[in-house]
Amino acid sequence: MGIGLIAGLQQELAVVLIVIVLLFIKLGSDRYRTETILGLVNVLLGINLAAGLMMAPTQTVLFGGGFHTNELIILEKNIFNLGTLLISLQAYDWLKGHKLALEFYMLLLSTLAGLFFMISAGNLLMFYLGLEMSTIPLAALSNFDLEKRQSSEAAVKFIMSSAFSSALLLFGISLLYGATGTLDLGTLAASDDNLPLRMAGILGSTGAHALLVFAFVLLLSGFAFKISVVPFHLWTADVYEGSPVPVTAYLSVISKGAVFFAFIQVLYTTFRPLARDWYNMLVLLAVLTMLTGNLFALRQDKLKRLLAFSSIAQVGFILVGMTGSPTTANASVIYFILVYLFSNLGAFGVVAVVSAMTGKEGIDDYKGLYKTNPFLSWVMAISLFSLAGIPPTAGFFGKFFLLMSGAGRGNYVFISMAALNMVISLYYYLRVIKAIFMDANDHPIGRLKISLLPAIALMVCVAGVLLTGLLGWVYDYIYSLSANF
Repeated sequence: MGIGLIAGLQQELAVVLIVIVLLFIKLGSDRYRTETILGLVNVLLGINLAAGLMMAPTQTVLFGGGFHTNELIILEKNIFNLGTLLISLQAYDWLKGHKLALEFYMLLLSTLAGLFFMISAGNLLMFYLGLEMSTIPLAALSNFDLEKRQSSEAAVKFIMSSAFSSALLLFGISLLYGATGTLDLGTLAASDDNLPLRMAGILGSTGAHALLVFAFVLLLSGFAFKISVVPFHLWTADVYEGSPVPVTAYLSVISKGAVFFAFIQVLYTTFRPLARDWYNMLVLLAVLTMLTGNLFALRQDKLKRLLAFSSIAQVGFILVGMTGSPTTANASVIYFILVYLFSNLGAFGVVAVVSAMTGKEGIDDYKGLYKTNPFLSWVMAISLFSLAGIPPTAGFFGKFFLLMSGAGRGNYVFISMAALNMVISLYYYLRVIKAIFMDANDHPIGRLKISLLPAIALMVCVAGVLLTGLLGWVYDYIYSLSANF
């Protein structure tokens, strides 16, 4: 049992062990060089990623079914291990001048551990505990620029919106438990066409179905807050703008991606009998999210806010993929999250480097950047091309698989609207590229000396954007793991 427990919790225990090491360093002495700590943490994160990649495929069920893992879940966690390492490398220039670098990593890795438990949750209680374990440290990270008022405002808005969404989730979970007598995801769906409702005798079949739909709407609202689905997106731009760039990157990729992985599991297990009901809801939310994200992104003058609304639009595209069959939906979403990780972290990596060295984050500040910093310019351009879905970048293939998944239902009007939104997004992405490569600037950003670690992270992002789409076996591998979903 002990060996099975350790094997099943290997990735979670590895992250917790790194947090404990950092805690002992903090308690042991305040006399350490920040650069040394940053190097140590990045080495530990690299070892953690390597161990996760070499982890033997295993299927484990622990804690009475509350925690489970398999080859697909291991892959999802490795994607987030990679993303966390890249964010850590990109944050080097910012953290080396920060007094609280150790605290930053302890909070970041605590959040990652919570996300891991959430992804592996076998019942709704474990899911909620993992979600809250990841959310509370993220609120502290949003306020990590303590001297900036904007950062404090971002943290307050994040806490308030998270508390509201958590209340909705808990209400929905309580209704499900009251109606069914179980929180186990598998048991909830293990029935005929209807979930096992204890209250069916009191409410009747129609009333029981209505109660179930109401519980789903509450859970959907809670999920929608976490992933910035319109109209639950109002916190996103302000929190992204006020948070430090590495935290913003983590919020946009790691946090949202993990919630998506949990969301799709709940949809296609617990609420599979309600597929007709939630399909129409997802279609409406996807269209609203794509349109709103794109239209607001057109108006932005700051890169962080532009990328914030861009991420909202990308959420809409992911919802398109989630409307397909279980296998194609799961495979297309995981593949797109992997592609989105490289693309978005490439863009945010450039913003992080420029912001840490110059403090500039406006689109106009990037005019003429190519003349002084061609490497950063090309990284930004390739990343934005991928976010826009322009071939041959991986973003094109990611959106193609999402659209093909959604098209499996035969709703071609819906797919046409998604394709139209891809065209709209071209404008604001190309606007940034035009500013970098074509516009003149009387006071351009000078030549920036990029540290080795951020440069490595940016090169990995570019390689990921270019290779993930061209290596067809990547999607085939993810699809094969999703076949039993």
